[in-house]
Amino acid sequence: MPEHTVVNLVAQAISLNKITYFGLGPTTTQAGRSYFGMREVITGTNIVKPFFSRWNVSLLGEANGRFVELRPSNGNSSPTVGALYDEATAPGLSTQPGFLQLGEGFRMRPIFWNDLLHLNYTASYQQYFSPSNTHYDFQRFTLDLAHDFALYRSTTRFYVPRDANGPDECAIDRAGDFPGCSLSKTEQVENCEKVNGKGSGQCRAISRDLQGSLSFRFFLSTSFTQDGYVVPFYFQPTLGGGDINGTPTLASYQDYRFRAPNVLILRQSFEHTIWGPLGFALTGDEGKVALHGGDFGSSPWIRSYAAGLTLRAGGFPQVFLLYAWGREGQHTIANMNTSLLGGSARPSLY
Repeated sequence: MPEHTVVNLVAQAISLNKITYFGLGPTTTQAGRSYFGMREVITGTNIVKPFFSRWNVSLLGEANGRFVELRPSNGNSSPTVGALYDEATAPGLSTQPGFLQLGEGFRMRPIFWNDLLHLNYTASYQQYFSPSNTHYDFQRFTLDLAHDFALYRSTTRFYVPRDANGPDECAIDRAGDFPGCSLSKTEQVENCEKVNGKGSGQCRAISRDLQGSLSFRFFLSTSFTQDGYVVPFYFQPTLGGGDINGTPTLASYQDYRFRAPNVLILRQSFEHTIWGPLGFALTGDEGKVALHGGDFGSSPWIRSYAAGLTLRAGGFPQVFLLYAWGREGQHTIANMNTSLLGGSARPSLY
């Protein structure tokens, strides 16, 4: 189906009682583990404006108010964050002002080589302003480059949530589920509907096709501040287990294991069906965190590997059950594709 301009109004609140904090940077240890609780309320709007259908390019914009409140987390196996850290080692611990967060960027999802190569590129620039405490003002640039290679041209499908999707709507194949369908070519959509009926291109209920793919992802998030300014630790991205958005990285490590204003991750993954919707997956992650953008060169690589089973049901988000291993031990992780939560409406929690 063709893409259209989508404007979302957002009101979101989360409350987590137990979030781990190990300190900042690549040299933290498990002995520095502490816990804190956090409540965050986000209200605002975002827009997705397609403007070049041949390559599925869209402009992105957002304006949000962010309100964070931290609290102690006692009665755990490790102390609460205030017992080990202070404002110098955990910026933002002493006070959490409200923020106005603006953002702009673009997204590109072209398809090449007769549906064998699917790209999903996003670049964004965000600005965080605190009217009551400018000591925490900062900007962030994020680059996310995903490359998916199909092993079988006729049966391998790559599903993505459409921007207008709600949590109860399935993702849709970027190349179309029916002959002649394509999200990137309006004339093919019209032909598809003539042949298959209005509304064609919707997700199939069950898929038992032979499917396989190789994927490579490059993700970079780097922050900028003026002299004397800091990025609050609760707005810094993390690597290890799952982050606050539920995205898995370095799955063998504990959740939120490494935290810094600047993160870099490379991911390689292989996925293939075994029987029907059941499949298996292999993934390898290499990541870095840095207190300053120029420190990536001296920061050590952190590595994690995982293998396990996947479940596909047509356009239904993938379910992963993985066994991961790395330098600090092993971790079994169950994860569901976050596209189940809808399309473009939900802003990141950091």
